[in-house]
Amino acid sequence: MQWQYRHTVLTLCTLAFFVTMVARLAISPVVPDIVDDFGVSNAILGLALTLLWLSYSLAQFPSGVLADRFGERPIILLAIGGTGVATLLIVISPVFGLFLFSTLLLGCFAGLHYSVATTLLTRTYDDIGTAIGLHNTGSPVAGVLTPVVVAWIAVRYGWRPAVAVGALIAFPTLVLFFWRVRPTPPRRPSQPMRDRVDLKSVTDLLSRPPIAFTVFVAVACEFAWQATASFLPAFLAGYHGLSTTLAGMAFGAYFVIQGVVQIVVGNASDRVGRDPTIIGCLVASIAAFSVLVVGSGPVAVAVGVLLLGIGMSFMSALLPRFLDHLSSEEQGMGFGLVRTVYGVLGSTGSVGVGLLSDGFGWGIAFGFLAVPTGFALCALSLNAVLDWGY
Repeated sequence: MQWQYRHTVLTLCTLAFFVTMVARLAISPVVPDIVDDFGVSNAILGLALTLLWLSYSLAQFPSGVLADRFGERPIILLAIGGTGVATLLIVISPVFGLFLFSTLLLGCFAGLHYSVATTLLTRTYDDIGTAIGLHNTGSPVAGVLTPVVVAWIAVRYGWRPAVAVGALIAFPTLVLFFWRVRPTPPRRPSQPMRDRVDLKSVTDLLSRPPIAFTVFVAVACEFAWQATASFLPAFLAGYHGLSTTLAGMAFGAYFVIQGVVQIVVGNASDRVGRDPTIIGCLVASIAAFSVLVVGSGPVAVAVGVLLLGIGMSFMSALLPRFLDHLSSEEQGMGFGLVRTVYGVLGSTGSVGVGLLSDGFGWGIAFGFLAVPTGFALCALSLNAVLDWGY
């Protein structure tokens, strides 16, 4: 296959996504070191991480508006460069207040990338499901590599050089993206940005039945994804008795499976259809939670993690479903808006499962995740059977 410009765009967008994920994930493996260094509690540091992920979700909407006004390329460059600068601020923070502010900045800058890169890929590729699936591999690859690399550096040199790995890869990526990706004409270069963010425009878009329906499905799915990403290692250790090392290896395997399957899911959504592909992922998710809660032993863990990696690959089909219902003029603002809405609401999955595990144990907490995914499965199935047209 001859290398084409669109392959360059996809490769560098994926690399940029990888950079923003590495920068966000690099903090978690060194939480105890940061707590000791600043003399704060785990709860206070947890607040910093919560603000990071919340600001990441909130940045999705304005990123689309900015891309409509200035084009996708400068916004992605801002995301990469801002991620590098925010990471450096975290590394050099002498007091926790600056660290907290820097994590907030990191979420804001990193959050500018995904929605804008997705709309750029829709302008570059016809088979957007396949392209989005390949682009999404930046996340699981970062999930596999970051904890290992950061932990290795932290043991030898401390948490600050370990976290600095995010900046180390951000700035070369910034240069590559600037050099190899061409500018794209903005979709709405003359329209004032305040006209794109008025309440009526937002409510009109979100109240469209196909968009509102897809947001409902996305919130349910994201709730389960966030909870899994936050607590799968703790669940495997606390409920199945795995050692920390084995739980970490299983978590890495989960990301590897998800990374591979996302490409297949994206391709299937282009060939078979969005909803049948999403339904298949949801069935795998529910089966995974059932196996992990009801089963025991290494076979149950292996099968459960395999099914979970397959099931949590739904976004490669779900995100194109949003784009199918947005005109080319709406994709910048509209896609960023829906990403913010379902991201903010879905982020409650971590809090919800954390509270359930404290009150009722890991089995109930993880078994509960079959409920939101079950709601999404029922909604999509009824939409297909009853021909609601959503």
